[in-house]
Amino acid sequence: MSNAATGKMGLTSLTLFSVCAVLVVDGLTASASIGPSSISWWIITLVLFVIPYGLISSELGTTYPGDGGIYDWVKKAFGFKWAVRTTWFYWINVGLWMPAVYIMFAGMFAEMFFPDLSLWWQIIICIALTWLTIWICNISVDAGVWVTNLGALFKVTVIVVLGLGGFWYASQNGVANEFTLSSMIPSVDSGLGFLPVIIFNLMGFELIACMGDEIKDPRRDIPKSILISAVIVTGLYVFGTLGILMALPVEEIGLVAGIVSTLRTLFGDGAFGQFMVYGIGSLALLTFIANMTTWTMGASRAAMEAAQAGELPAFVAKEHPVHKTPIGANMITGIVSTVVILLYGLTSGESDELFWSIFAFSSCIFLLPYLFMFPAYFKLRISDPDRERPYKVPGGIKAQAAISIICFLFIVQAVVLFIFPDIGNGTVDWGYSMPVALGIAITIGIGEWILGLATKRLQLASA
Repeated sequence: MSNAATGKMGLTSLTLFSVCAVLVVDGLTASASIGPSSISWWIITLVLFVIPYGLISSELGTTYPGDGGIYDWVKKAFGFKWAVRTTWFYWINVGLWMPAVYIMFAGMFAEMFFPDLSLWWQIIICIALTWLTIWICNISVDAGVWVTNLGALFKVTVIVVLGLGGFWYASQNGVANEFTLSSMIPSVDSGLGFLPVIIFNLMGFELIACMGDEIKDPRRDIPKSILISAVIVTGLYVFGTLGILMALPVEEIGLVAGIVSTLRTLFGDGAFGQFMVYGIGSLALLTFIANMTTWTMGASRAAMEAAQAGELPAFVAKEHPVHKTPIGANMITGIVSTVVILLYGLTSGESDELFWSIFAFSSCIFLLPYLFMFPAYFKLRISDPDRERPYKVPGGIKAQAAISIICFLFIVQAVVLFIFPDIGNGTVDWGYSMPVALGIAITIGIGEWILGLATKRLQLASA
C-alpha cells in the first residue's frame, strides 16, 4: 500500500507490488478445510472472477488514474454519499480484521511455544500486537516499504515450504486425502462455508491503480501486471493448499493451528523438524504483523485524507506534527481492534471459533466496497463513454454488463456465505450468524451516522 516508490515502476515491480498486497498466509488453512475440491474452486474463481476483476481494475486504473482507487471510481459513478460509505468500510475493516489476524497469531504462537496458554493470555498477546502495529504506523511513514517487501518474501517462503514439504511427505508416506476426479469436483457440502475465503484471499489487485504517476507505462503494464500477478498468486495459493492437504486429513486441519500442525507432520520431532517448525512458523507469524502494518498504513492514510476533506469526523484528520503519519485514524483502528478482541474474548470459547467469527465479520465489511466498484465500472462505461480509455476491456456493452454482474454476484455470495456458512446444508446456526449479522448492521449504521454528519458539514460550508 505504500506509495514510496523509488523511480518509475515497471512491469516487474508492479507485479511484485500486487503479489505483496494480495498474498496472505492467514486464510490458507481455511481454504484447505474445503478439502480436495478447493483446488477446482481456486481455478473456477481465477477464470470466472479474478481475470474479469483484473481486467475491470485495469480499465478503471488507467482511465481514472490517481491515488483514490475504489473511492474515486465510486465517487465519479454514484456521487459523494456512496464514496463516503466506501471510505468508511475500507478503513474500519482494518480495525475489525486485525483481531482475527492476531487471534490466529496468538493461537499459532501458543501451539509452537506454550501449548497450555489460556485464551485470556492469548487475548493479551492480541492487544499487545495491536498497539505494536499502531506504534509502528505512527512513528514511520516509510516503514511500509521494507515491511511489505520482507512480508512478501516471508509469505512466499512459507507457502513454498508447505507446498514442497507436502509433496515430499506424500512421496514418503502416502497422501493424507484422496485426490480423485470425484473428490476434486466442486461440491456444495459442509466445506462451502469456507468458500468465501478464496474470494477474500484474491482481493486487492485494484491497489496497483493507486500508484498513479509512479508507473512508467500504465497503458501497457497495469493490465499485464494484474493478470500475471493473479496467476502467480492463485498458483501459490493452490500449491500451499495442496501441501497442507497432502500431509493432513481434512478433518484434522485447524483454522488457527493448521500451519503449525502441517509443519510438525512434514518435518517430524527431530532437531531438524523442530528447527523447521519454529523457523517457518515464526516467518508465518511475522507475515501477520507485516500484513496488518501495511494495510493499516494505507487505510488510515485514505481515512485521514477523507477526514481532511470533511468526509469523516475531525479527529480522524489528526496528523503527526513530525512524521506526518495519520495518528488519529491509527488510534481509532487500535481502539476498535482492542474492543472487538475483548468482546469476542467474552463471548467465544475456542480460538478457532474466535478466529472464524471475527474473520467472517471483518471480511464482510472488507468486501462491501467491491459491491459498489463493479456497478461503478458499468455505470462509467455508460455515463462517460467519450473518456479516453488507455486500456479498454474487450467486448461490447453486453459483455461489460455480463462481467460486471458476474463479479458482483461473486462478492454477494461471499458475503452471504460468511454470514450463513451452513446454508449449503440447508441449515442456519443463528448462534453464529446473528452476532456476525448484527456486527455488520451496527458497522453500516455507524457509517450512515458519519455520512449524515459529513453531509451537514458540507451543506454548512457551501451555505
